[in-house]
Amino acid sequence: MTDTMRSAMFESAGHMAIEDVAKPTIEQPDDAVVRVVRTCVCGSDLWPFRGINQSEDHSTNPGHEAIGIVEEVGEAITSVKPGDFVIAPFTHGCGECRACRAGYDGSCMAHNDNFTMGAQGQFIRFQHAQWALVKIPGKPEDYSEGMLKSLLTLSDVMATGYHAARTARVQPGDTVIVLGDGAVGQCGIIAAKMMGAKRIISTSRHEDRRVLAQEFGATDNVAERGDEGVAKLLELSDGGADAVLECVGTDASFQEAAAVARPGALIGRVGLPHGQQISGEGTFYRNVGLAGGPASVTTYDKEVLLRAVLDAQINPGKVFTQTFSLDQIQQAYEAMDQRKTIKSYLIVGI
Repeated sequence: MTDTMRSAMFESAGHMAIEDVAKPTIEQPDDAVVRVVRTCVCGSDLWPFRGINQSEDHSTNPGHEAIGIVEEVGEAITSVKPGDFVIAPFTHGCGECRACRAGYDGSCMAHNDNFTMGAQGQFIRFQHAQWALVKIPGKPEDYSEGMLKSLLTLSDVMATGYHAARTARVQPGDTVIVLGDGAVGQCGIIAAKMMGAKRIISTSRHEDRRVLAQEFGATDNVAERGDEGVAKLLELSDGGADAVLECVGTDASFQEAAAVARPGALIGRVGLPHGQQISGEGTFYRNVGLAGGPASVTTYDKEVLLRAVLDAQINPGKVFTQTFSLDQIQQAYEAMDQRKTIKSYLIVGI
C-alpha cells in the first residue's frame, strides 16, 4: 500500500494544482483516516482563490466537504470501523460539551481544531471522529450519483442552510427572505420550507439559480439590489420578513438583512463574514436579533437531514451543477469563481 496520495494544493491566488503528498496517518487516539469518494468546492474556498483571504503559497487546500470510506481508526474510536461509509462534516464536535449538548457542535468547546482542511484529495485525517462522523447505510455503490450528491451536501451546505433557518427561528407560516443564491442560500430555502415557512423570497439575479430556488420552495424572487431591492423586499414581505437568512457574508448583504427584517425578527447569519460592520444602532431600535455561525452539522445530520435525504424528502444535491475529476481542480474553482456553476462536484473514487 502506497504512503502517498493525490491531493489539491493551493499554489497561489487563482492557482490550484494536484500533487503527490504524504497520505495522512492516525496521530491521535480519536482520529480516523477516511478515503474520499466525493468532495467539492465551497464558496468559502473562493476567498483565498480570489486573494481576499491571505493564504500561504503552496499550502493545504481549503476543502472541507467529503463523503468517503473509513480506512483506519484510532484506538479510542468505537462508533465507526474500517469499511464504513460516512459523511465527514466540516465541523468536528465532541458531542459531550455544553455547546454540543445544546446543539451547537459547530462551536464545540472541547478543542480548538474543529474544522476540516485538505478534503480535496484522496484521503483525509478526520480529528475527533468518535461522535462527529456520520454513518451512511450501505456502501457508495448502493446509491445513484444524484443521491451521492445530496449526501455530500450534508457535510456542509445543507446543514449550513438549515442552521441559518434554525438560528433565525423560522416558524410555520413565516415569511422568510433568503439573501444569497449560492449553494448555502439554496439549501436555506429547502430548510425554510422544511420548517413550514409560507412565503420564501429568494434574491437571485441569475435565471438558472432563480429557477432552482423556485424548485426548492421559493415563492417569490427579487433580483434588484440596493435601495430598490430593499423596497421590493419590504413590499413583498408586508413591511419586513419574520426571519432573514444571510448566506453571503459581505457587509452589503448584512446591511440588507438588517433593513428587510421586521421588528422582532431574527437574522440567521451563516455567510463567512468579510468586511461586515455590525452596528447596534441599526438593529437596536427595531428589536432585530442576530444569531448564527458555524453549522451544527453532525447534530442536524443525525437528527433530521440524513433521514430526509434517504427518504427523498429533500434533494439538495441539485446545487451541484457541474462535475469534475480531482485532476480538474483548477477548472472546478474557475467555474465557481466565474459563476458558471452553483457548486462544483468532484469525483475522487469509489
